[in-house]
Amino acid sequence: MGDGFPNLAWDDLRLVKAIADTRNLPAAAARIGIDHSTAFRRLRQIEQTLGVTLFEKHRTGYTLTSAGEEVAGLADRVDEDIVSVLRRLAGSELDLAGELRITTNDTLLVELLTPLLARFTQAYPGMRLDMILSNAALNLSKRDADIAIRASDAPPDTLVGRRVARIGWALYGKVEDFPEPGLPDLETLHRRRWVALGDNLATLKAVRYVKSHIAPERIVYRVNSVLGLAEAVEAGIGIGHLPCFIAGTRPGLRRIGLVNPEFGADLWLLTHPDLRDAPRIRAFLDFLAAEIVRRRAFIEGG
Repeated sequence: MGDGFPNLAWDDLRLVKAIADTRNLPAAAARIGIDHSTAFRRLRQIEQTLGVTLFEKHRTGYTLTSAGEEVAGLADRVDEDIVSVLRRLAGSELDLAGELRITTNDTLLVELLTPLLARFTQAYPGMRLDMILSNAALNLSKRDADIAIRASDAPPDTLVGRRVARIGWALYGKVEDFPEPGLPDLETLHRRRWVALGDNLATLKAVRYVKSHIAPERIVYRVNSVLGLAEAVEAGIGIGHLPCFIAGTRPGLRRIGLVNPEFGADLWLLTHPDLRDAPRIRAFLDFLAAEIVRRRAFIEGG
């Protein structure tokens, strides 16, 4: 193994890592941008070069041999070293131009961020924004994204950033169903028809409240999207809890409950520690923080 090892290229290690991660040759091939037959042929060549078998094929997929575990571990370390160097280089860039990869969810992008991002692109015409819509926590250490904009009370310890607002939530109904201003009593509200978020958002405190306080037969509509929930309330399907920054822009909705501080979540602008001093990152974070702070009272339901 030692004699052949110097001939092993980074592309070979990438393939081994991809197969180890996916345990599936077609999936591994797709991950690194080659076809299945090429991946199969290259794996055989790598094993011939090293003189060992790296994977055993079982019904459940490809399993690493002991030699394969060593090579896959090496691939992980090399990958981390490469990403780390690229991250530090990106963090030392002096040019306020280029691409920024930003991840957030569709609710924040559609209802809050897009006008602010438009202002940023006007202020920094040399910058290009690549928006990645996902509720999943992308790996900023691997530079899946440069910046994450998230609503969370517990952002990852591996990231740094700033808390720019607290997203307020309150109970809303259709204006026609509540023509008179004022807050109905809870007992009356609990007897009305409700709309609620689906189990995919079960960690939200507003979702847990509805589950524990509202009779199941009163929940007439569920949807796995906050935007879909706002549409349902506005259509008059039922009443429901919504973020104030969404409901506050819809004249067809009326707030029928106080802002509940227990339902809120902090709004964070996050990045990797190696990137926080990069001029591009700093410019974006400073600009967006200032824009959001100007709208903080609205976001918080004031």
